[in-house]
Amino acid sequence: MNLASISKTNTFNIMSSIQSMQSDETAVLAQDMLKFAKKFIGTPYVFGSKGPKTFDCSGFTSYVFKNFGYPIASQSGLQYGLGKKVARNNEVQAGDLVFFQGRSGRGGVGHVGIAISADPVSGEITFIHASIRGVKISKTTEPYYASRYIGARRILPE
Repeated sequence: MNLASISKTNTFNIMSSIQSMQSDETAVLAQDMLKFAKKFIGTPYVFGSKGPKTFDCSGFTSYVFKNFGYPIASQSGLQYGLGKKVARNNEVQAGDLVFFQGRSGRGGVGHVGIAISADPVSGEITFIHASIRGVKISKTTEPYYASRYIGARRILPE
């Protein structure tokens, strides 16, 4: 199905189309990873922490991926060099890593999360991450993240 032909008002069709871009096996893996990640919602943030009682952003993503057989670096800048670059926001899939500038806003990678879903029409990405307020779910359309979004990388097989 061509994404341009998807109804803008039927969310079920949009999400079904996104999920069909991933192999069934990868989609199940991504959903299992996200279910695991969501168990940590509310876990406190501590800079440099790799879990499971406290996390920083890259410690959280590396902990989740490691638990599913994908050992990745525990630094967001290094994670940005892994996997395959996702060309456009509307191609982001569940399980992709999403990257943002840090609070300094100087352009380098300073924050990372795991995509839960992406709207191919608006480009909005819902993601789970360890923020300074602890592990939580956010959207790239929130002002803080909208102005800092850098890109996404695919670690999981296609």
